[in-house]
Amino acid sequence: MVSLIIRNLIFTILHPGIVAGLVPYLILKEKINDAFIFPWPVYKYFGAAGIVIGLIFLLWCITSFAISGRGTLSPADPTKKLVTKGLYKFTRNPMYVGVVLILMGQTLMYLSASLLIYSTLVLIGFNIFIIFIEEPRLKKDFGLDYYSYCQKVRRWI
Repeated sequence: MVSLIIRNLIFTILHPGIVAGLVPYLILKEKINDAFIFPWPVYKYFGAAGIVIGLIFLLWCITSFAISGRGTLSPADPTKKLVTKGLYKFTRNPMYVGVVLILMGQTLMYLSASLLIYSTLVLIGFNIFIIFIEEPRLKKDFGLDYYSYCQKVRRWI
C-alpha cells in the first residue's frame, strides 16, 4: 500500500502537476502575484472556484484509482480494476474534467489569452489521447465490463 501511495504521489506531480501547475505557472509567472492583490474582482472568485473544484475532482479520482482500482492515474502504472464509482458514475473522465476546470479557473482568474490557448490545446490533446490510446487500452484490459460502462456513462459530461 505504501508503494501505491508513493507511485500515486509521483505520477500526480508528473502528470497533472506539470499540465495544470508548472506550465500555467511558466505562462503566468509575471502575473502570478496578482492572485494576492485584494479586494478581488468577481471574476477572480469564479476562477478560484474552478481551481478548487478541479482540485477536488482530481484528488477524489486519484484516491479512487488507488483504493478501488489498485493503481495510479498514469498509463505507465494503470489501475488493476475498472473504477466506476464516485465521480466515475457521471463521466468516464472526471480526472481530465478536473484538470480542465483547474486550467479554465486559472485562465479566468488571470484573464490570460495565452493560458486560454494552452487550455484549449490541452483539451484537444486529452480528446485525442482518450479516443485513440486510453479507450482502446481500457477495452482490451476490461472487455465487456468497459463496454457496458461506456453504454451507461458519457465520455465527458
